[in-house]
Amino acid sequence: MLLVRMNVQTAYHGEIFREGKEYEVDDSTANRWQSSKIATIVIDSEQKEIEDKEN
Repeated sequence: MLLVRMNVQTAYHGEIFREGKEYEVDDSTANRWQSSKIATIVIDSEQKEIEDKEN
């Protein structure tokens, strides 16, 4: 599951996802939405800290 920030409003599994808000969706949906500019994948601070420690 990935956190995404919506660029547009859309319906997903019967729910309305609002523009500008963040939601958790499965990886394939997040990647598809990012490639079509529906949403942007968000990296939260915990993931960033883990990545920084690995480098």
